[in-house]
This record gives sequence, C-alpha cells and structure tokens, in this order.
Amino acid sequence: MAPLGIRLPKPRLVLVDLDGTMVDSAPDLAYCLDATLGELDLPTRGQEAVRSWVGNGMERLLHRALTGALEGVADPVLYAKAWPIFAALYAVHTNRRTIVYEGVREGLDALIQLGFPLVCVTNKHTRFAVPLLEDLGLASCFRLLVAGDTLPYQKPDPRPLLYAMQHFQTPPEHCLMVGDSINDVVAARAAGCAIVCVGYGYNHGEDIRTAAPDAVVDSIMEVAHMLTPE
Repeated sequence: MAPLGIRLPKPRLVLVDLDGTMVDSAPDLAYCLDATLGELDLPTRGQEAVRSWVGNGMERLLHRALTGALEGVADPVLYAKAWPIFAALYAVHTNRRTIVYEGVREGLDALIQLGFPLVCVTNKHTRFAVPLLEDLGLASCFRLLVAGDTLPYQKPDPRPLLYAMQHFQTPPEHCLMVGDSINDVVAARAAGCAIVCVGYGYNHGEDIRTAAPDAVVDSIMEVAHMLTPE
C-alpha cells in the first residue's frame, strides 16, 4: 500500500506503462521465447527467467533469452534467425495467457472520471501493443499510444514521455508517470515528471523501492485515491 495520507500534486496528464504495470504478459512472452529457442535447438529459459528480463523492449528481451544473461548480446547471425520466429509467434500469442492485473480497469476508470487524459507509454511495438490493449478491453481508456516503435527511442530514454507531453501541450511538472520498473523511474526523472510505481511488476528481480519513485502502490486504483481531493 502507499503510505497513508500521501498526496501528489494534481497532474493534467497521466502516462501509464503497459507490461508489468497494467498486464502480466510474461506467460505469453516466455511461451514464445521458449518456442523460438526450441526451434533453434537452444535451451529454453522458462517463465521465471523471462520475468526478470522484461522491461527494455522485445529486442533486448530476445538477446537476453538467446544468451541467458541480462546484459547479453546475441550473435548477429543467430539473432537474425531468431527474431522473425519470435515475432511471428508473439503476433499469434500476444494475449493467450496474458492477464490484466487486479485493480487496473477500476483504476483507469477512476482516473478518467477524475478528468485525467491517459496515455499508454510502452516499449512494446505498435503491432503487438494495439491488439493487446484492444483484446483486453483497455484501448478505449487511452487518448494516445506511444509504442516502442513510435520513435527511434525507448524508455529509459525520456523522449517517449516528452513526445506525449508535447502532444498534449502539457509541461512535465504537470504530468505523472505510472510504471513498474527502474526504466520508468529513470525516464520520468529525466523528463522532469513525477513517478509512481506498482510494487508487483517487472524490475529485473529488484525491489522497485530501491529506484526511489515518488510512491509505490499495490494497485493503480491507489493512484486514483492519491489524486482524489480530500
């Protein structure tokens, strides 16, 4: 839970991460990665390892699966073989096993009712993010999607956040990011906006509190409570 009584400055725009914040996509990602590795006669990694690797886009995730290491970089020839297999599998299995975390729908609805425009800012490519949001009934909550291929940059680079802020002509000090990982914290700090993190997401196996976000919550619904006038 967030500390009792905590309040944040009321924002004009709320930016929300996707994987690990709104949805648990690790089961589908792990299935597709292991299927890709199996097709290449490489050892599979399993869902637990994949959970610790999610967070820097699908390209980095595949490098990690191919090498078995968080900072691993796969052989270029091997990567070139693996990517089309993985992408084709994930296009079919984007939401077969993915679930929406408890409190997400209610929290997004509450934020909308409070009058905040919502933007989804994710490192997931558009072709995967759009059907995932639509199929899980979340797409209508967002006024804008900034995906991993919208710009040449991904979080933790702040430019995806700044792009959303510019689109809505809202200065950083009037924006709030909601995420789950150090990548979200670094991006928000560099962009100059506040950052609240959920405590249940993907952060390479580390407690998100060590990244020092402005608050840590158990549910997006708590974010709405923190922004509700007393």
